[in-house]
Amino acid sequence: MASTYSFDIVSDFDRQELVNALDQTRRDVISRYDLKDTKTSLDLAESTITIETTSDMTLDAVKDLLHQKAAKRNLSLKIFDYGEVEAASGNRVRQQVTLKKGIDQDMGKQITKLIRDNMKRLPPLFKVMRCGCLANQRTICRRPCSW
Repeated sequence: MASTYSFDIVSDFDRQELVNALDQTRRDVISRYDLKDTKTSLDLAESTITIETTSDMTLDAVKDLLHQKAAKRNLSLKIFDYGEVEAASGNRVRQQVTLKKGIDQDMGKQITKLIRDNMKRLPPLFKVMRCGCLANQRTICRRPCSW
């Protein structure tokens, strides 16, 4: 059955689009009046983004900007996994954002179990005839061929 019915689940994002969204967010932070003097930094590592700013309020505003820019670039907001807000030096706050890429093994097992439970046996709707035409089981092929 695996040879006839198979599918792949891919959970991935375009890294260049993420880099572009971060660059746009940085430019907006610099140009916005309420965020101009906060010295906010957005640092992209291999699988994390570090946001450092002056207060929780500006952190929420920066996250909102990041969400807007990511959505405009067709990035799913589900790739962002926000960690806890921690205090940094000099009355600043820092938050680590982990980038989700792929599906972990437990989630994959749950997905395959749901698919197997909900789709026990599906009868084939179409059958390829020997003559090469695709016929529904309820219709008859007009060519001289057999099922």
